[in-house]
Amino acid sequence: MSADLKINTEPVLPPLGTIGFLRWAWRQLTSMRVALILLFLLAVAAIPGSLLPQRGTDPLRVDQWISDYPAWGSVLGTLGFFDVYAAPWFASVYLLLFLSLIGCVIPRASQYWEQLRQPPPPAPRNLSRLQEFRAEETPDSPELVLDRAAGALRGWRKVRGTDADGTPWLAAEKGYLREVGNLTFHLALIGILASVALGGVFGWKGNVIVRVGQGFSNTLTQYDAWGGGRFVSADGLQPFSFTLDTFNVEFERGQAQRGAPRAFESTVTLRPTPTEGEERASIDVNHPIDVGDAKVFLVGHGYAPHFIVKDDAGEVVFDDSVVFLPQDGDFTSTGVVKLPDASPQLGLQGLFLPTTQLDPVNGPSSSFPAPDNPSVVFAGYTGDLGLDSGRPQSVYSLDTTAMKRIGITQLFPGESWDLPGGGSVTFTSVDRWASFQIAHDPGKELALFFAMASITGLMLSLLIRRRRIWLRAKTVGLVTVLESGGLRRTDAGDLGAELDAVRTAALAPTKKENT
Repeated sequence: MSADLKINTEPVLPPLGTIGFLRWAWRQLTSMRVALILLFLLAVAAIPGSLLPQRGTDPLRVDQWISDYPAWGSVLGTLGFFDVYAAPWFASVYLLLFLSLIGCVIPRASQYWEQLRQPPPPAPRNLSRLQEFRAEETPDSPELVLDRAAGALRGWRKVRGTDADGTPWLAAEKGYLREVGNLTFHLALIGILASVALGGVFGWKGNVIVRVGQGFSNTLTQYDAWGGGRFVSADGLQPFSFTLDTFNVEFERGQAQRGAPRAFESTVTLRPTPTEGEERASIDVNHPIDVGDAKVFLVGHGYAPHFIVKDDAGEVVFDDSVVFLPQDGDFTSTGVVKLPDASPQLGLQGLFLPTTQLDPVNGPSSSFPAPDNPSVVFAGYTGDLGLDSGRPQSVYSLDTTAMKRIGITQLFPGESWDLPGGGSVTFTSVDRWASFQIAHDPGKELALFFAMASITGLMLSLLIRRRRIWLRAKTVGLVTVLESGGLRRTDAGDLGAELDAVRTAALAPTKKENT
């Protein structure tokens, strides 16, 4: 054989294969490192849901946001940023975290169950290497010393044994509930994720604005926005209805926190089913009413100025209150009136000011959210409203592309504006509206239970200390040498105090022994 011939001794790994790749991917997914990364990604993915208005809770603000920022609104709407918790990318992170926690926690629970069935480990050969080691002499026998120590270790799991040379020892362990709390916390997280998923699949919710004096029926066409889970159909909605009788709001008038809301209260006349009688009910913030399997929440409110519009012949062409959407804490609100049957078509852009304040520099504004001095600033337009083009339009915005402005005016209650082309607009009064969310979430009770379980588990894992104690009693000449030491499984806790108590009990004769 040639001396230049070299033999390659490096091992050649077999190809990973499909099964091997799937096994490797599963191990990576179920590792604690990946679970923490997914939990962080889920928190980051939820940030847009807190910063941007969501269709499920405030569809009016979503439409207004898109109208104010059309370029960004179109992009963010396509990517699902206005309905974050139903977006595919959020669901993907959510599902991966769910699988990661299951694959991580379930094997740990099985391993811990096996640990619970095993006794504490025997005493190490060299106790002097342990924390809080101490060796002390006593004239009592080794068995008697360990009996006293075992009596002092009430509540500990204990086991006794002997070394190869016959020297007796005692091992004790306490704090098993720490790992139980840790597992309970992680299992509860899985339960919370499952509960939220249950609500997302079988639950539904919708939003509607109701003006005082008007009613609502629980049908799909009555909602301003409605969304249901994959296995929910709007055909199965319970046919209840209610009328908004009154809506009262109180604002802080003192200098401290002036204008802050103090109380919202709405009174409704409820009919739970078409065959049942009417009943009065009150809906407050954080105090919804139950109607069948749904809850009715009060989520917002605002003003609806009432207008009467007449044509040039003096005939009334519009007589109704119009919902205006609040834009700031003083309830400066915007709204529009569209009159497609007028000739020519008429559109009015309005700015409602609950407490009018005239500023020669910045113009009119509102200084307080209550309707102390209400007025409406109007800009009138004539031309094509664009309603016949087939393009969807918001009822809260006016497309003035093909329209001509005919004037601007400010009206107080009872005042009228004579339109340049004939006709008039009269601001008569101010009504209120309330925004309600009607929702059914079958997973909320389970989510509450698992949330409480997670807090309990977290407290157990933080407050309970896992520790072990070993004692060995050697006979040296005419005395017994008691060696003792311990091991903290966590950084917290005073193991020395517990060991001192056990040593004192092991070395000191009891009253019964003295007698």
